[in-house]
Amino acid sequence: MLIDRRTVFSGRVINLTVDSVELPNGVRTSLEVIHHPGGAAIAAVDAADRVCLLRQYRYAAGGYIWELPAGKLEPNEPPLKTAQRELAEEAATSAATWRSLGDYVSSPGVFTEVVHLFLATDISAAPSAPEESEVFEVHWWPLELARERALNNELRDGKTAPRHPAGLCITRKIVSLVTVSVHC
Repeated sequence: MLIDRRTVFSGRVINLTVDSVELPNGVRTSLEVIHHPGGAAIAAVDAADRVCLLRQYRYAAGGYIWELPAGKLEPNEPPLKTAQRELAEEAATSAATWRSLGDYVSSPGVFTEVVHLFLATDISAAPSAPEESEVFEVHWWPLELARERALNNELRDGKTAPRHPAGLCITRKIVSLVTVSVHC
């Protein structure tokens, strides 16, 4: 139960608070919490069974990493709208068919961020308007290549990497929904 909250930092994307709380066992403590609006990630798979991956520069990660197209929720924006917007902005594509793959909490010990995962199929070209502060290349990999590279630890992004439970679930669900029957 929240007793008191003090905002330590307010930024463009996150806010950091120090919360005085009472835990379910009755212990009172202070916790640092990073508040994030949440996001949506998209596994876009085209008619040739290729998945869209971005090779994106991430300063905090120390360079370029491979990841699914994704972005943060805007105020009052439903996760599906975020996913549709981000796929157009980042991959210059749209999808006629969308399926929710569920969601996950990125780091429940410190973050409030919930990432909503979507499978997008029936892909077509769309106008693109990437943000100036984003540096990335768009690639379309055959599903089997993406799976191999993921299992070889070449995909380090949490929402994309199969060694992360959410990434593993995405990989299995994509393969299941698009090509074979595997249950996550």
